[in-house]
Amino acid sequence: MPFKKLHPTIKEFIENQEIKIPTPFQKASIPAIKSGANIFCIAPAGSGKTIALILTTMQKLKCEETGTAPRAIVIVENNEKAQQLYALFIKYTRPTSLRVYFGDERAHIDLLKSEIFEGVDILVSSPKTINKLILAEGLNTTQVKLFSIDDADFLVQKSSSADLIAVTQSIQKCQFVMYAEKMHPTLKRFEAYFMYPYKTVAI
Repeated sequence: MPFKKLHPTIKEFIENQEIKIPTPFQKASIPAIKSGANIFCIAPAGSGKTIALILTTMQKLKCEETGTAPRAIVIVENNEKAQQLYALFIKYTRPTSLRVYFGDERAHIDLLKSEIFEGVDILVSSPKTINKLILAEGLNTTQVKLFSIDDADFLVQKSSSADLIAVTQSIQKCQFVMYAEKMHPTLKRFEAYFMYPYKTVAI
């Protein structure tokens, strides 16, 4: 079972939450993501995509803080969803030393830059805000190991896609994982920018 092969801290937390059995999507996706490949994860709402994202991010970073630059970036549609996902990350990472940061688009860019500079392991924000940080030289992407996009269906919007592509061009080498309900033609086109080569997990 995928849960049995996760970091001991993650397994203990899951057991305390009485999560005993992975969903079919989690059973299929977690081993694939752990392999280090770029993955398109396609499954309907309620399949456990977001929890799989959180668990595999924690696994990739070995549940411990390292350095100051973000090692995982998580992209969501907007500020509200970023805040919600940040809160969920905080719940799951509480037993660890991982530092999760919410890139609030309402905050001044200089404030975001200074707080990120203090040390962040996981950065959660929208494509627009992440792109602003990079343009302002406020985000070091050289240590990024995992780049995830939650509920990526929103990327059919051209403005969000443009910001995302701009962000990924600043990242030299990492694993990209995209979660969505359907494989839209727009999502498939990201293969040419950063997803190649990739595997697909679809439920």
